[in-house]
Amino acid sequence: MSAVFCLQTELGLHAPQLRLVSVSCSELRRGGGGRRDWYIYAHGATTMLALGLAINTLGIGLFCWAIFALAVYALSFFVALSIGMTTFRSGAGLIGAVLIATAGGALTLVLGQVAVAITRSLALRIAIATAFAIPAAVAGYHVWFALSQIGVPSLVWREVFACLGAVCIGVTSWTRLIVPAETRPFEPRRGVESPS
Repeated sequence: MSAVFCLQTELGLHAPQLRLVSVSCSELRRGGGGRRDWYIYAHGATTMLALGLAINTLGIGLFCWAIFALAVYALSFFVALSIGMTTFRSGAGLIGAVLIATAGGALTLVLGQVAVAITRSLALRIAIATAFAIPAAVAGYHVWFALSQIGVPSLVWREVFACLGAVCIGVTSWTRLIVPAETRPFEPRRGVESPS
C-alpha cells in the first residue's frame, strides 16, 4: 500500500488538499505558530450548502407540481402538442406553433368542460369525463413509476406506487372536469307568480 502511495505522490496523482480562504484576511500565513482561528471567517461553504438544499427542495416541489398539473390535463396537453408539431412542420414558425398549440389545448379543455356542463345524459357525461381521465391516469402511472425509481428499490412497490399515482391523477382529472358542471337538471324559468 505504501508503494502505491509513493507512486501516486511521485506522479502527482494524489488528491489536492483544501485550504480555507478568508474574505476579511486575504493574506493567510502558511507557517506554524500564531493564532489558528482564521477559519471562523470562512463559513461560505456552510451557507451555500444550506441555501442549495433549500433551493433544491423548492425546485423539486415545483417540478413535481408541474408534472402533476400536466398529467391531470394530459388529453389537452397531447392535443396541444400534436397541433403544435403539425403547425410547426407546415411552416408557421416557432411562435405561431406555440400560439396555435396553446389555443388548441385550451379549446379542447373548454369544449370538454362545456360538453359535460350542458349534457343532460349521465352516460354521455361519463364518456366525456372518461375520455379525459384515461390519458391522465396513463400519464400519472408513468410519472409515478419514474419518480419511484429514484428511492424505491423493489419493483413490486414501484408498481404499487405507480398504480396509486394513476388512480389519484385519474380521479383528479375526472373531478376537475365534472365538478364545475351543475348536477341539477336544467329547467326553464317560469314567470314569478305573485301570491294573492
